[in-house]
Amino acid sequence: MQSTLYIPSDSYCFSCPRQAPFKLRRPQFLTKTLGSSNSLKTSCEHEFEGVDGPISTARLPVVIRRWGRVSRYFWNGSESRLQLVRVDGGASSLCLNFDDGLNNLFALCSSAVRDFFIPQRVSKNYMDYVKWKFLHRVFSSALQVLATQAMFRAIGIGYSRSLPSAAALNWVLKDGLGRLCRCIYTASLASAFDTNLKRVRFSTSVLFSLSIGVELLTPAFPNYFLLLATIANIAKQVTVACYLATGSAVHRSFAIADNLGEVSAKAQIQMVCFDNLGLMLAAVLNILCKNNQRLLAGLPFVVYPIFSAIDLFGIYQGLKHVHLQTLTKDRLEIILNMWIQLGYVPSPAEVSKEEGISFPWSKDINDGAYSLTVRSGSGRELWPIRIGCLDPKGRLPKLSMLMMQSLRSEDFYFICMEACRGLTRPEQHGILLCLREGASTTDVISGLLQACYVRKKLLLNRTRWKNIVEDCDTSDTFVREWFKVVEDSKQSAKRDLNLLNEEMLRLGWTVKNILLSAEEQVKYRFVDD
Repeated sequence: MQSTLYIPSDSYCFSCPRQAPFKLRRPQFLTKTLGSSNSLKTSCEHEFEGVDGPISTARLPVVIRRWGRVSRYFWNGSESRLQLVRVDGGASSLCLNFDDGLNNLFALCSSAVRDFFIPQRVSKNYMDYVKWKFLHRVFSSALQVLATQAMFRAIGIGYSRSLPSAAALNWVLKDGLGRLCRCIYTASLASAFDTNLKRVRFSTSVLFSLSIGVELLTPAFPNYFLLLATIANIAKQVTVACYLATGSAVHRSFAIADNLGEVSAKAQIQMVCFDNLGLMLAAVLNILCKNNQRLLAGLPFVVYPIFSAIDLFGIYQGLKHVHLQTLTKDRLEIILNMWIQLGYVPSPAEVSKEEGISFPWSKDINDGAYSLTVRSGSGRELWPIRIGCLDPKGRLPKLSMLMMQSLRSEDFYFICMEACRGLTRPEQHGILLCLREGASTTDVISGLLQACYVRKKLLLNRTRWKNIVEDCDTSDTFVREWFKVVEDSKQSAKRDLNLLNEEMLRLGWTVKNILLSAEEQVKYRFVDD
């Protein structure tokens, strides 16, 4: 049996005085192995003398995992040194077992790449998001290279007839106009970055893809270079503004240990590496077509629809793996609908799947409708809930007046009916939640929960309530029945509120604040005359 321990080059020694005033005894853990994994066994053997005699090598029960390596502490009794030795099949095992060495080398490289690209503590859906991000960034970067080449050809870069000053002026003008429009867009759509993050981000991605197509058209219309380049650059600047504004929220959804800085840093590394792969892809395509100028000129128009489709598909699939924990009116309504109809609080992943990625033209501004909401035969949502102020031009003014008259100083919201007109559909009837200045997050949750309960009661006899609203019936019988519905719903909301908040906190929802759009932030002030 070998009596000395072989120490690889990457081991560390900690010396202590040889005149140690104590004797090492055989510890109980010397015969133990570290779990059942073979990767933690070394190729060396250990030899121990009697209990009171000197010990050549003692294996200590402390293992260090760092940078894909597994090391263990050993005590060298003959030299009175503490040594840190690799035990994951390092350099010594590679020469003994070639197959195991390759596996260990592959595992080491995989671990190093993962540590380079992936943060230490992120949610389990992060890897799926990165895979789709890789697809998106590679093909988007390749398209941008081809578009830039097309713009260079349009302004005559490399030709003797080109005027450098005119080309530079055109470039500066289109960049300046694009940045100006970026500021206007960011200022006008600031709240939507929080309340409609996925919708805004995907919509601007579609806009970015279209801007690439416009840039590819510049060689065909060189006289309109400034106009086409400016339009394309405006779309690009809008996309960049949206990406920067929503990036922190996306990264925060993956950071489970408050490591937002690490997640953001890794995202930049991923973006640089993926974009470089896109540059390489575009360079390869150019090299393959360099001997055929006609093919080189037509290459962008051939690959544009393919690359754009792959790019947008990657963005769409990646956003589906972004599970936001912040509450908006729409997400909160999905949670409350599931709570009322199914009796449980959904997780952020379930709400993300239910929420989906809708477009501005497919979702009405007054519509909070999702699949759990009851719809009519025509596909319209029945009794949509809106947060905001009361429209004095709406129908049922007497009922609204009676609801406001019944307000007390301790009330922080009131609920009434309204007639809402959508952008693409005729007038329909909905429920309005009006919030008072100073209303807390609990008041918003309680008010929206009560409104969902009101809708549930109205849907139990929706034909009768529909006829009452359409006939503008404000008789005393109807008013008393409406007030009873509101009061019963209020009691149901009070009963469920505490348990609902506990369940949302347990599932990781951020209930300390609810993000509302600019229209939803309009509140009333109570005046006690």
